[in-house]
Amino acid sequence: MSINETLTSIQERINRACDRAARTPDDVTLIAVSKGHPPERIREAADAGLTLFGENKVQELKLKRGQCPGNLKWDFIGHLQTNKCRDAAYFSRMIHSVDSDRVAEALQDACIKLAKTLPVLLEVNVSGEATKYGFSPNEVLNTLLELNTYDRLEIHGFMCMAPWAKEPEKSRPYFRRLKELQQEAEAILGAPLPELSMGMSGDFEIAIEEGATMVRLGTTLFGERKRKSVR
Repeated sequence: MSINETLTSIQERINRACDRAARTPDDVTLIAVSKGHPPERIREAADAGLTLFGENKVQELKLKRGQCPGNLKWDFIGHLQTNKCRDAAYFSRMIHSVDSDRVAEALQDACIKLAKTLPVLLEVNVSGEATKYGFSPNEVLNTLLELNTYDRLEIHGFMCMAPWAKEPEKSRPYFRRLKELQQEAEAILGAPLPELSMGMSGDFEIAIEEGATMVRLGTTLFGERKRKSVR
């Protein structure tokens, strides 16, 4: 199946999920997760109409930006080390994975040096799994006002990853919890946090039903990655 055909099928699934939730498909942004896929596959996706891509390694993001059409936009969605914050801030439209106050501080410093303001999402470990990064729900609420003082970072909302499960329905409580946190955080800040980045290839329809505004799709869109990623 071509990327054009796959994208049509994905959009139909997004539309049906939006119908079930009484939402409009225009409220949901598809982020094409291009990790491990070569530039020619990204160019195919761009030819099919996609313009927003997500990478989770800074080096791969830097490399692909130079090899792909200049009109594409890139979000950083992976775990970010503080020593990579300058490059991540420079090359990214938005960073989805601010998972600690140390990363937020490093991004603030990087943005000051780059003379730019950067939209970010705070990553929340809603499942409490030791293998996942992110603020705990209590931490993110308790540090929200402090994080909001970083004047070079614009907090647009939250990101999460649900635990892997064969049944997509098992992701629903985690997505619902992130939506609740969004509402609690908005009450603390007295301002909207419009973005929820949640849902991947196996559970994006459930995420949309629970309020996702961004879904991160890799395998569903591009197929399985080759074992060795682009470096």
